[in-house]
Amino acid sequence: MWKQRLIETSRGCFEIFISGSGEALCVTHLYSEFNERGYYFADAFTENFTVYLVNLKEAGNSCKADTAAELSMTETAMDLEAIRIALGLEQWGFAGHSTGGMLGLVYAILFQDSISKLMIGGAAASRRYMEHEASMYCPKNPLNRRLKEIFAILDSPDATFEEKRAANQEWTDMSLYHPSKRDEYFNKPSSGRVVWKRLDYYSFKELPNFDIEENLGLISTPTIVYGGRYDAQCPFVFSEEIYEGIRNARLFVFEESNHVPYLEEKEKFASMIEDFSSLAYF
Repeated sequence: MWKQRLIETSRGCFEIFISGSGEALCVTHLYSEFNERGYYFADAFTENFTVYLVNLKEAGNSCKADTAAELSMTETAMDLEAIRIALGLEQWGFAGHSTGGMLGLVYAILFQDSISKLMIGGAAASRRYMEHEASMYCPKNPLNRRLKEIFAILDSPDATFEEKRAANQEWTDMSLYHPSKRDEYFNKPSSGRVVWKRLDYYSFKELPNFDIEENLGLISTPTIVYGGRYDAQCPFVFSEEIYEGIRNARLFVFEESNHVPYLEEKEKFASMIEDFSSLAYF
């Protein structure tokens, strides 16, 4: 179980969960809510790092946003910086997957002196991933119609718990290289519930104009970029673009993974974390 703390900062009170030992590492996701059970992605780092798993505004017991704009990546990066300062950390690493990775890029662009190392996976530096035919979010992708139906079920107040659970499992299966192994991958309790208010802001307010590709060159933080070769949410080509845009980066490819290589190729992911733990300017 992860240890809960409530952190008072200059930008409000935030709920965080702490586990592991070693160098400080911040982990979060743009629109997920965590609890004492941790998070599959964050769990992978606790052998090498003291992990601070952050509930952002509107998630868990963290403070609410006074305005919708506070849910933006820029404002959220400022929140993370306030948390670091309140914790008394001179620097910490950051690891983010999917939109957590996109947030990590924004954070590194704005506050790279605060970040000792950066890991970004299954992410993109622009909204163009939504237009790529290999992404389930693209209308031309064969999975897209069913995905929209799944989202409608998950967002419906009339859907039963069983219907929402089945829909969520189907969405998960779309993101696995071996869907038949879902029960094996998710065989222990975890957290990471979707915070729909944050997801809606990202989808309708931020994503339409999201493009930080030209700013990647501002990041000099030692960085590992990774992706699953068969990522159906954020195709691997966008991980390659992030890698090419950051001058101090290494690229890891997971050849038998879709969107969650930290579950699909655990041993190889653990090996990458070993490299990440010793990462320095090169």
